[in-house]
Amino acid sequence: MANQQLRIAENVAGRFYVDSTCIDCDTCRQLAPSSFRDNGEQSFVYHQPETEEERRLAHMAVVACSIGAGELLDSSAGITAFPYRIAENVYYCGFNSKKSFGAWSYLIVRPPERGGNVLVDSPRFSGPLVRKIEEMGGVSLIFLSHRDDIADHDRFARKFNAVRIMHNSDGAARLGIETIIEGTEAVNLDDELTVIPVPGHTRGSQVLLYKNKFLFTGDHLAWSPNRESLTAFRSVCWYSWEAQTKSMVKLLNFEFEWVLPGHGWIKNLSKKEMERHLNGCIEWMGRN
Repeated sequence: MANQQLRIAENVAGRFYVDSTCIDCDTCRQLAPSSFRDNGEQSFVYHQPETEEERRLAHMAVVACSIGAGELLDSSAGITAFPYRIAENVYYCGFNSKKSFGAWSYLIVRPPERGGNVLVDSPRFSGPLVRKIEEMGGVSLIFLSHRDDIADHDRFARKFNAVRIMHNSDGAARLGIETIIEGTEAVNLDDELTVIPVPGHTRGSQVLLYKNKFLFTGDHLAWSPNRESLTAFRSVCWYSWEAQTKSMVKLLNFEFEWVLPGHGWIKNLSKKEMERHLNGCIEWMGRN
């Protein structure tokens, strides 16, 4: 929760506010774009929510990130929204963690006969979220895209007796990960889930493809609303931009309709359009 004493001057007067601890993770701007904007280094409230829907989305931002809301009249409005359904059986967990720099995490809900639910990266280990996930069938597998976004993975693993999967090059063995991916070849976990190593952002970055439709990309690939295209983040490429560009080329061998990143914007397009934008991203990366 934000601190009223640290409220930044850019906020318009009113109940909701952003404080100086904001790390500019973009979460509030994605969840409630009618209320929050970017001032260059942090988010701020440019419009106080007025309608019931605007207030609902702003309350979700309070729970997902560190937005302030004065005296919360109904904090449950945000808490009960998560996990929040994106499409089909894919959910956004909310409860973003500063340990993961505010990265988004996701839950794939699958019946036990299909292997059970999959947690993609880790949110905060928060009681209300944990109880909701338990009601939805718990967690069987925790996919960790890279070392930056693991947050409370160990607590979720213990709670649900879940198997974690991570790439060796990002220190999986040191973290006690149960299933360790090696090398750069794609690994089929079952007929729905494929792990694709994509070194670049970190040496051990990997993405998860579900049903040849949903691509969970960690910090490897995201949608840029400013460029209106798929993009990567050179300023936070910790390992190799050249390797990340080559890893992007590898994704042309796979089909997907959704990009669901840890940072950056979610996007849904046809497979043909995704391929077109991915080619455009690769060309852009080659020039930058």
